[in-house]
Amino acid sequence: MNKRIERSAMAAAMAVGTIALAGWLGAAQAALPPLKTQGSVQYVSGGIGLDESESFKAAAKDYPLALTFAARIDGNADYVANVSVSIKNTHGQPVLDATAEGPYMLVKLPEGRYKITATYEGKAQEREVSVAKSGTARAVFEWR
Repeated sequence: MNKRIERSAMAAAMAVGTIALAGWLGAAQAALPPLKTQGSVQYVSGGIGLDESESFKAAAKDYPLALTFAARIDGNADYVANVSVSIKNTHGQPVLDATAEGPYMLVKLPEGRYKITATYEGKAQEREVSVAKSGTARAVFEWR
């Protein structure tokens, strides 16, 4: 085969592959629920279903705080939704009071220390996190 045609065919195949990958990645990002705002804090919650779950995992790097919620149900660990989430700053002032609509919550917070209270089926748990200028602080809540 002519080298010029071979190179053209390979370039075309790579372009199609790149476009397909970009479309797939865009679709994964598009699976995130709409961003919500409370005061100056933006957040998104959900993660039900494989596509949405993968989207949350991929988007976590863009948020200073990532929360995950799970419970032991009939001896098995399972993700849970409808978790009440309260986040307070170091002065005890509320920054966010919301309900996680799925097992993941991503929150845009300014740098600082925060106390998070997550309540599922009447049982509360607390975690303290430090949010840095870069990176993602993570907290996992698991009820037994």
